[in-house]
Amino acid sequence: MAMMVIRRLASALVVMWGAASLIFVVIRLAPGGPAVVLLGPDADPEAVAELTARLGLDRSLPEQYLTYLLDVVRLDFGESYRLDMPAMEAVLNRLPASIELAATAAVIAVCAGLALGLLAGYRRGGALDRITSTLTIGLQAFPTFWVGIMLILTFSLVLRLLPSSGVGTPAHMVLPAVTLSLPFTAIVARLTRSSVVEELEEPYAGTARAKGLTDRQVLLGHALRNSLIPVLTVVTLQFGALIGGAVVVENVFAWPGLGSLIVSAVAGRDYAVVQAAALTIAGVIVLLNLVADLLNARLDPRIRLGNA
Repeated sequence: MAMMVIRRLASALVVMWGAASLIFVVIRLAPGGPAVVLLGPDADPEAVAELTARLGLDRSLPEQYLTYLLDVVRLDFGESYRLDMPAMEAVLNRLPASIELAATAAVIAVCAGLALGLLAGYRRGGALDRITSTLTIGLQAFPTFWVGIMLILTFSLVLRLLPSSGVGTPAHMVLPAVTLSLPFTAIVARLTRSSVVEELEEPYAGTARAKGLTDRQVLLGHALRNSLIPVLTVVTLQFGALIGGAVVVENVFAWPGLGSLIVSAVAGRDYAVVQAAALTIAGVIVLLNLVADLLNARLDPRIRLGNA
């Protein structure tokens, strides 16, 4: 178990280095520059050159890269020239709102997905199973921004039941959380259904039926626990994806999280904020991957013994 943890930590460090390097390259390849964006296309060339030097963008790429990696290790991404504050501070100010939205969406997705998946797996091959399969395909097929706009039109403009944007009350959370949760709900439902069907066909399930237990008793008393192992892993992994994937939803509903911060930072070529936000999201995803691996090993002895 200890060796598995060490290997996973080493892999996480390599992934973080790769993510940091990719972020550096992608940002530098973007057209334009923060000096031009800040000063305008008609700015004096000397002023542009002075601001570029002040931001450290006049140095060679290898020098910028080495300085960038050292700053990443220290979690120092410099100052945001737009917000006039440290970039990491700006990210940490917005991170709680994104976590709150992602956590609410995850709770909705897990509750709805488990219910749909259990019912579909229990009634496999029936009408409910076919309806659930069709529904989950639709939930994953529709673009998130389109779903958000449709929910705003229906529940905010037509029915006037919920606010269309902003924060302040629990009602403001409903539409963005539901929008963000729908694709995740489909993933949880499909995985739960597959796991339930697989577990109900295992020999131990047949033995339980031979002892006189009904399918419902076999499902709730025996198969459910084993079915939840892959579901818990996916839920852990998808929570990080929810935070990273909330960019579109946060902008549709004007939610003050990392998504809206990243979009405004990219538009303004605010390199410091983009790097800090993107690497923070990458770090959350890597950390949750590590937690998922350890959770899997804890719940499934076959994995723990295989990594011993």
